[in-house]
Amino acid sequence: MTAFLHAKMRKRCLRLYNQAQVHLGDGQRALLVQPLTYVNRSGEILGYFIPRRFSPDEFIVLLDNLDLPAGTIRIRKGGSSAGHNGLKSIISHMGTADFVRVYIGIGRPAPGITVVDHVLSAPEDPRQQDLLQQGISLAAEAALKLCRGVSVEEVACEYHRRSSD
Repeated sequence: MTAFLHAKMRKRCLRLYNQAQVHLGDGQRALLVQPLTYVNRSGEILGYFIPRRFSPDEFIVLLDNLDLPAGTIRIRKGGSSAGHNGLKSIISHMGTADFVRVYIGIGRPAPGITVVDHVLSAPEDPRQQDLLQQGISLAAEAALKLCRGVSVEEVACEYHRRSSD
């Protein structure tokens, strides 16, 4: 997403996260934050943002999802962690699950490949790499629309239809 916005991420707070402030036009700004912790500790950085700078309803979390095919995205507000360790950590540290999530499909691993290896490795198949990049681009577009004030319902309707074509 930072390449999409021509933003440069900078390390902050003893290297716990990278951040970039981006201008969206019409005086709107967004803060992009990338945790540098292990996924299951992603929520630990939230103390730097809540409640001092942001409330939970201003957060949009982009994350992977094994249950979606590569190249697709899903958008929703609230819900459980569905077993995703990063979401578990964020929900625990935020104290609420009421924030927007943009799920990027990565599909299930092929036979003989562990979930950990699948999640942490780049796909070897060029077609899968292209689909993954397509999903990342769709997620970046959707997140920008959400940052610009388009409702979760409108963005979800548009992108759920697009990504499943």
